Amino acid sequence: MSPTPQPDPADPVVLYVGQDVAGHWLVQDAARLLEGRFVSLTAALRFAEAERQMYHASVRLATMPLVPVIPFGPVAADVRALPRAA
Repeated sequence: MSPTPQPDPADPVVLYVGQDVAGHWLVQDAARLLEGRFVSLTAALRFAEAERQMYHASVRLATMPLVPVIPFGPVAADVRALPRAA
């Protein structure tokens, strides 16, 4: 089994901290592969800082509302699992 290649340093990871239009605090990476939801800006910034250190990323405050990858709305009764939920 070969090791997983490291990310290209020329393509740094950017983590955005901001709110969606409903006011939920989110942390997302630029590729929208990572998302965290939080009850406060402080909690979101703590998570972003921990992830920043792990991925050698930069953290930026979003200037526009973020769009959640996984919606906050209720799940329909006939839906068994969210396709992108962890």
